[in-house]
Amino acid sequence: MAETEADLLEIADELYALPLAEFTPARDARAKELKGTPAAARVKALRKPSTAAWVVNLLVRREAAQVDQLLSVGAALREAQAAMSAGELRALTKQRRQVTAAVTTQARRVAAEDGARITEAVAEQVESTLTAAMVDAECGRAVRSGLLVSALRTTGVEPMDAADLASAVAVPEALGFSATAREAPRPGPPDLHVVPDPDRAAKARAAAEERLAAAEEEYDAARATHEEAAGEVERLSARALQLEAETDELRRRLADLEEQAEALEEELAEAEEVRDSTAADLRTATAERDSAQAALERVRSR
Repeated sequence: MAETEADLLEIADELYALPLAEFTPARDARAKELKGTPAAARVKALRKPSTAAWVVNLLVRREAAQVDQLLSVGAALREAQAAMSAGELRALTKQRRQVTAAVTTQARRVAAEDGARITEAVAEQVESTLTAAMVDAECGRAVRSGLLVSALRTTGVEPMDAADLASAVAVPEALGFSATAREAPRPGPPDLHVVPDPDRAAKARAAAEERLAAAEEEYDAARATHEEAAGEVERLSARALQLEAETDELRRRLADLEEQAEALEEELAEAEEVRDSTAADLRTATAERDSAQAALERVRSR
């Protein structure tokens, strides 16, 4: 690995270990420090992780042993899966769900210790990422890097698409990298000395600008997600209208067929009556014919 790649991974390892709100200003500050070097542009291009990705990254650093155990269990289950029956596969799936649910609960606890409140939607994304890490070895490497920028998801039947996996980590070199374990920060003693800061106004302005930049970045991401969701709603609404129209047409067709069936039943009943009536006439005519034939034969025999 080139020295610049090693440096980039070391910087990324530090940045993705930070609280989510501190990522963007810390990244921009680090890129500014590296201005004029090849690494500056790549550091500036590091993407802020989604909340779910940040929680998984935090879990990897705070509970590395538990994550390694989860990945080891996933590898063992993948090896055993090939020889399993359908019933055993169902039991395997249940076991995976139990393991990922337990580790997801641990992830929420770790995030809460950092002051982050994790919603059910985010927790579901965390669990899907851990499930992907168990069923897909490459997803496991991505999780272990601690450099995720978005949640992972896989069907469990086929490996996650390589392009999707590459876009889910901060840098391509992340696959194969292991995040540095870090303990939760401990609060230090309170600072009882108040020293006037001559640059207070400038720092406040800079902090406000950084906050705005971070908020705009969050807004762009949220807007893109919302537009995607809105597009999906429109697509499904159009399909629902199409199915409703098709259903109405089928109902109309069914009503026509039922009406035709009723009319046919009436015609059939009338035809049966005519058949029965003509059958009686046919029997009478047959008897008369047979009688006349017999009479003719008697006359001829005289």
